[in-house]
Amino acid sequence: MSVSELEPGLAPGDGVVADPHPLGLYEVFEGRLGPGELLESVRSVLDRSVLDAGAGDPARAGTVVAHGPDACTVRLDGARVDVRSRLLPHRGPGTLDPVVGDPGEQQVLLSVSGPLTDAVRTLFDALTEDLRQRTRCYTDAEIASIVAGMPLVERYATPEPALSGWALVFRDHYVENSVGFLLGMERAGVDPAWIYALSKGDRTAHRDRVHAWFLRRGYRSDVLDNSVINGTATEAERGHALAVDARVADFVRRAHAAGRKVLVIDDGGLLAQGYGTDGGPSERVDAAIELTVSGLKRIAAAPGQLAVPVLNMARSRLKSRLGYNEIADSCIRRLRAIVPGEKFIGRHVLLLGYGTLGTRAAHALRALGCRVSVVDTDVLALITAAEDGFDTHRTVAEALAHRVPFLVVGSSGGTAIAARDVPLLPDGVLLAGFATKDFAVLTDGHREARATEIPHVGVVYALPHGATVTVLGDGRSLNLFEYEGIANRGYDAYRAGTLLAAKELCRDLGRFPAGVHLEPVDRIVDEAGLFEAYYARYLASGRCFPAVLEHGGDHDAR
Repeated sequence: MSVSELEPGLAPGDGVVADPHPLGLYEVFEGRLGPGELLESVRSVLDRSVLDAGAGDPARAGTVVAHGPDACTVRLDGARVDVRSRLLPHRGPGTLDPVVGDPGEQQVLLSVSGPLTDAVRTLFDALTEDLRQRTRCYTDAEIASIVAGMPLVERYATPEPALSGWALVFRDHYVENSVGFLLGMERAGVDPAWIYALSKGDRTAHRDRVHAWFLRRGYRSDVLDNSVINGTATEAERGHALAVDARVADFVRRAHAAGRKVLVIDDGGLLAQGYGTDGGPSERVDAAIELTVSGLKRIAAAPGQLAVPVLNMARSRLKSRLGYNEIADSCIRRLRAIVPGEKFIGRHVLLLGYGTLGTRAAHALRALGCRVSVVDTDVLALITAAEDGFDTHRTVAEALAHRVPFLVVGSSGGTAIAARDVPLLPDGVLLAGFATKDFAVLTDGHREARATEIPHVGVVYALPHGATVTVLGDGRSLNLFEYEGIANRGYDAYRAGTLLAAKELCRDLGRFPAGVHLEPVDRIVDEAGLFEAYYARYLASGRCFPAVLEHGGDHDAR
């Protein structure tokens, strides 16, 4: 809710606005607060000397009267600033894992009655900002639950002295496992004051909470939207990206001036903008870790010669063998949740792309009872799909001539539906993109299609040939649409592997020449015993895993 002023038409005098209403200004917040945190917020704002207008004047210094842990009053310049809260009906946990002793969500009312001097307004604005951040932040108990949900990251987050001389730019989805990963990097030695986190712009469920917590932790936090990297951004998005780019470049410059090297962990977005190339327009970083296949493509297409080492997590055995199973699972779960009224069993589904992700998605859909047909341009992929028991087709047109699917799933990693295919889409079909850009022909703007958004579901497009189709989500990866994506324990191993790669890259930078490196990643994972630890922690029969995990840090000690 935005600030509301209830005194229309009143004239100011001597910096004071007469206020006949019991509420002159008010703001309402909802979120989780720890015991005594509301009173702590008020006192911390006053301690930060926001009331410069009253400095040195005890009569105007602001007095605080506490009415218990959930309410207090500040009296200033004849005005009364009240902060009070109440517990809301329980809405479930605010994190993926439930929190023992969860205080629940509170509703906080901040209000002002009396004359609105400059000092009162300054106090109100400062309290608004502080309470907004506090109610969005994760509580200490919630952070503890996130850390507990990523035991492999905790296992390998042992101190690495070399990291104390590095700064980190981390660009990924704003989800819980990103929080757990960055805390792991802190434990390994990265100073939180030298962490710059960037969201990729996906509408993840708790992105505001992640952003608020990053800022509270002392990180820098911004959005560098994927649409900017892909060249599909609006003018406003491009303008914002230019400002973010300037702040990132300044961060890199200041890190270098302080004698630090800079590591980027990303999906190629920053390297595509020249941060890793000779003669690029931006300040160059010192090393990078690549997380996605699409990022590898961006790096390959970036102008100039790659001048820094890049460790290739995207094609590592760790991601191929473990990561994509979890990604496919999260996509299917999100698909079912978005359209809970749909029938899946026995119905036709068209899957576009039978690669690492598509293979898993196809089998998962068949396990639900769907009859799945596959389209791929790679003949070996078609052979594999056919021998796995799926109907196969070389083109979308060929597939739609044989079947009328109720659902089309994209897992191609590129443009899955071309403009020539749009008139062939059956009326009422659902389009679910498991990879970004699958249905870009519609989501990037189709001149002849009329779009209508359905909140929390997607966008309905009325097409020129009379059919309507619904793109579920926002046209990006469906498992990140108003959702947390992959379970923390499901991504635990991949985050742990990334942490291990970061530690070795920063420890022995001179061993890695400029270019993209895959073999070292697989070696680092093997030498650390990560697969053994993963099996023991999550999959082994019986209760043998605690003894194996007791010696977690020893594998990486050098």
